Amino acid sequence: MADLGLHPGSAPYWLLARMKKLSKSILTILVREYGPDGVLTRLSDPFWFQALSAVLGFDFDSSGVTPVTCAVLKSSLIPEEHGLGVAGGKGKRSRRTPDEARALGEKFGLTDAKISKLVYSSRLAAKVDNAAIQAGYALYHHSLFVTETGSWAVIQQGMNVENMTARRYHWLSQHVKSFVHEPHDAIIGEKRHRNVLDMTSRTSEDCRKTSVDLVLDLKDFRKLFCSIRPSDQESLSKWIGKNLNETPRIAHASFLPHQINWKALEQAYLFSPKNYEELLSFHGIGPATVRGLALVSELVYGTPPSWKDPVKFSYAFGGKDGLPFPVDRKAMDETIEILKASIESSATDNEKLRALERLRRFVPRTVVSNRN
Repeated sequence: MADLGLHPGSAPYWLLARMKKLSKSILTILVREYGPDGVLTRLSDPFWFQALSAVLGFDFDSSGVTPVTCAVLKSSLIPEEHGLGVAGGKGKRSRRTPDEARALGEKFGLTDAKISKLVYSSRLAAKVDNAAIQAGYALYHHSLFVTETGSWAVIQQGMNVENMTARRYHWLSQHVKSFVHEPHDAIIGEKRHRNVLDMTSRTSEDCRKTSVDLVLDLKDFRKLFCSIRPSDQESLSKWIGKNLNETPRIAHASFLPHQINWKALEQAYLFSPKNYEELLSFHGIGPATVRGLALVSELVYGTPPSWKDPVKFSYAFGGKDGLPFPVDRKAMDETIEILKASIESSATDNEKLRALERLRRFVPRTVVSNRN
């Protein structure tokens, strides 16, 4: 386990340049050995991803692990060569994901239907982690990895400004049977919080159904929502009692949102969603609306959602901040050259590529001797 603190600043150029060269060599080997889908599977494993970032020399305990490593991979991956590309990124770059996903789909010759599915999957993954799971982590990074066959993986990250930590979410298309029923490969973070709304939990299944029913009966939902707000019902605080811990389920009433997007709900009502995924995918249905529906479902109809936080480390060359030890530039450069030479010769001699597996027993000793 590693704390991913919100560290300011940026990775130095000398490190980024080496990270890009080393990552390209590693990715080329992985694609040759396991194919683009095999790379996706590894990227969706949070421990493999963390180890890759560490091997590339980045800080093991920084929130920058996610955006920097994804940016490096985006720069290193050549769709025409690797059959794999990356869309999106940190901040404003994340909003370019749909356009970049379409461009990748066209480059790979995917059908319009597959391209539309890519864009939809990217948008729903972000919506789920921003609204369906509410632990106080606002998304600020979103990367969509796409293969030439249309398979995808999402790595995205949110920040909690109050405790100055980050949380990373991993998705893999082959494992997503439903976007709203435990769809993640992993959710990685350091802190487990109390009273986290998780509408993707299997425990929330009845609550999801009731939420859809409430939207289909919008007039009654509006009345029910107003009737259980503490500001609108004086007797509610008396009913709860002084010690909220004695009645934790009813205590969730204090988490009712102040505002709900009634206009979006009215549009959803006219749309008549068939299930919770359709409801969540509707534009304007955000965290406050999701929470309001869940609380009315729990307090009035007795179908509670899950309030349990769903959140569930390797160095070769050191870390940027000198932890656990400074980056060994010479060893990193030597390893890059070794890998490049192996790749160039492997086209005619596959045994040379197999020899890379033995480098794991050689490179660490080299790094230690150079460092010491």
